[in-house]
Amino acid sequence: MMTWTEAAACGAAGGLIAEAVVTFGRLRAWQQARHVARAAGEALPPLGVFLDPPADGLAALFRILLGGMAGWLLHTEVSGTYAAVAVGASAPALLAQLGRSATADHALRQAPGGPVPVVPPSRPEPGPGSPAVPPVPEEAAQ
Repeated sequence: MMTWTEAAACGAAGGLIAEAVVTFGRLRAWQQARHVARAAGEALPPLGVFLDPPADGLAALFRILLGGMAGWLLHTEVSGTYAAVAVGASAPALLAQLGRSATADHALRQAPGGPVPVVPPSRPEPGPGSPAVPPVPEEAAQ
């Protein structure tokens, strides 16, 4: 088991790693757009089209904070550095998924037509060619 400070630091590092991967993807897209423009003899796209430092910096800060908080919250569950980094890297996706999920009760209440009534299962009627099911005495059913 890790201490809460170690888990929070590793979680924040995981958030930073995830943000670095996102930023690399944007830089790669910029590089490819420059290659295409250069081959076509067009004007090269500026980096600012692919990166927005204030917005990207704020998103990176929150990703690091979310990673640190996830590491802190789960410090009793993670058993090593790799696990804490993975928790931090996956924190935004995990929280987004939790935000989209609904409890079974909530899903039933939101069903078209209102709440779904709970009806006890009924005994099916025997069809032709099927053996008749004898009734169960009430004492045996309890």
